[in-house]
Amino acid sequence: MKIYLRDGRAPVPMQEATSRIMSANKGKNTNPEILLRKGLWQKNVKGYRLHPKRIPGRPDIAFIHKKIAIFINGCFWHRCPHCKLPIPNSNSEFWENKFQKNLERDKRKIRELKKLGWKTITVWECQMKKDSNKIVEKLKRKLS
Repeated sequence: MKIYLRDGRAPVPMQEATSRIMSANKGKNTNPEILLRKGLWQKNVKGYRLHPKRIPGRPDIAFIHKKIAIFINGCFWHRCPHCKLPIPNSNSEFWENKFQKNLERDKRKIRELKKLGWKTITVWECQMKKDSNKIVEKLKRKLS
């Protein structure tokens, strides 16, 4: 049986299953990220770096020489404008604050990169699920 350590950043979930699900979420190398990277590789789009520490905001994919940063956002965590997912019913105040901070951080990252002359592209999880080939083709055209 796995014990889930609490770090105090989130309220204790009412159900153990919720805790298990939430602790399984990853920040890097998510399924949409991997799907996009595989698609780029298949289309012979190479030369990118993953989560580069020296680039503000640590984009998921960065073409450093072209100054292009790609963020692959999860619909739930970054409040996708296409999906418009509802806020969870339990601990709704916590979730509203959490989502607001996420959105503010996303905007701040993009502003910082633009100040440095970078172009940013945001790809949504739902877009990758719907038609990853279409997204990869669009990115390939923008990168050439």
